[in-house]
Amino acid sequence: MFDGQHSRSINPQLMKCTDVPQFTALQMAASRFQKDPKLHLKYLLADAFRSQGLMAVHKTSPSFEGGSVSSDNNNPSKKGAASPFLIRREGSGTFGNSGSGTPGGEVSGRWSKNAGNQRRIFLDYSRQHVTGETMESLFDLADTMRLTDRMNEMRSGMNINFTERRPVMHHVLRMPRGYDFKALHPQGDTILDEVHSVLDRIATFSEDVREGRIRGCTGKELKNIVCIGIGGTHSGPEAVYEALRGDAAATQAVEGRGIKLRFVANVDPVDFDLNCRDLNPEETLVIVTSKSFTTAETMQNARTAQRWLVRNLCKAS
Repeated sequence: MFDGQHSRSINPQLMKCTDVPQFTALQMAASRFQKDPKLHLKYLLADAFRSQGLMAVHKTSPSFEGGSVSSDNNNPSKKGAASPFLIRREGSGTFGNSGSGTPGGEVSGRWSKNAGNQRRIFLDYSRQHVTGETMESLFDLADTMRLTDRMNEMRSGMNINFTERRPVMHHVLRMPRGYDFKALHPQGDTILDEVHSVLDRIATFSEDVREGRIRGCTGKELKNIVCIGIGGTHSGPEAVYEALRGDAAATQAVEGRGIKLRFVANVDPVDFDLNCRDLNPEETLVIVTSKSFTTAETMQNARTAQRWLVRNLCKAS
């Protein structure tokens, strides 16, 4: 089992981004935006040439959509390897014009009418207080700080979390089955197999709950879900929930089920009570999300939920 202890160690970068002249140039640019009325956003948006130059499109390649992964795209040592979803500048070491960001990823400044089933992410910086010169300064800062190297170190499982001396591996959760992660990390196959094993177990458990094969301790169907977390473990699932509320297929899937989904992050017990007072504990599943299960706020709310369940379920029995 991968425990993160065998990842390669690297030394932290001694130079901070605030120490380089490119950062000072950006501070001066920000000051000009505040003081110069000609740089008001309404005038910037009226400049069609500026606005068009601050737009880009990230799109997947047909080979990626077909499920194939090129080993060259996985190898950060290959020239032009970069991270996805970043507007790129031609000729830049950090934001190269090469299309080898993610597996099969590429960036284009125009909409391709012949893209087929390729997925796109639009990057529109035109509504920000930036100009082409500002973006150049940002690119220069990224190049100076070796941003591509830093991203590739993360993707390769280096110990970039210097505080805990461990790698940052959340990006592996997004890797498809069959991805050649071993080209980046010597334990890549093991890591990816474990990730998909857990994802499969989550999918099976979720389906069993939805179909009523897993029930509450009194035998009643689970119709209420209380998600406990803090920070990203709270806002992330809630963001997905809010996004799916507007999706027709998701709405149809839960229609008639009477499912209630609540999110708890505030350690104030009043907040927990307001979220759960109309829920039947016999029909409630509590999900506690944490990386370490030592976060004070999360564990306090978990204990509050435990007391709520025990108190009410004992009455029911």
